[in-house]
Amino acid sequence: MKKFLLIVLLLWFGCLGYGGENSPKIILIITEQNISGPQHSWWASEIDLSITETTIAKKLIEDGFTVLEPSSLNRIIRQEKAFRLLNFSEQKARKLGSLAKADYVILGKAVASSGRNVPQSNMRSCFANITVKVIRIKDGKVVDYLDSFGAAVHLDPISGGKEALINAAEVIAEKISKTLTVTEGGKK
Repeated sequence: MKKFLLIVLLLWFGCLGYGGENSPKIILIITEQNISGPQHSWWASEIDLSITETTIAKKLIEDGFTVLEPSSLNRIIRQEKAFRLLNFSEQKARKLGSLAKADYVILGKAVASSGRNVPQSNMRSCFANITVKVIRIKDGKVVDYLDSFGAAVHLDPISGGKEALINAAEVIAEKISKTLTVTEGGKK
């Protein structure tokens, strides 16, 4: 239920253009793979953002950036089949950003994995790694390469993987926001 409410709020803020007319427009393109699950992406026919993208979008919106809502990109994605592939190249990301009139594309991958059981327990160690490129659309320059790590312990490895992804996404969201603020010269 919390995820649903968060997505509704993100959609609402995205539709209202939260962040102001002059705030940079951002597209998040981050494939996510939780423990033993398939890779997940909204642009390859999935219906919602991954937990990684949702967490990052929430932080960017709080910091005054405009995150373009995936449904606003559906028309562009339907027109070009190459955009429905799971793995996006930097070139395709730039093209999508240009067609959507975005200022930046955040292109990356998020992967959660599980380790061994915690000694003397049924709890499982879970880890997540996220790597992204921050690409400025107008000149195609990669303005930053970022990574983050998150960990969690849970009885269920899938739930632990989700928690680890959230922890890693919170860290990388801070880094992305800082990079965008510096790149934009402190203005939003």
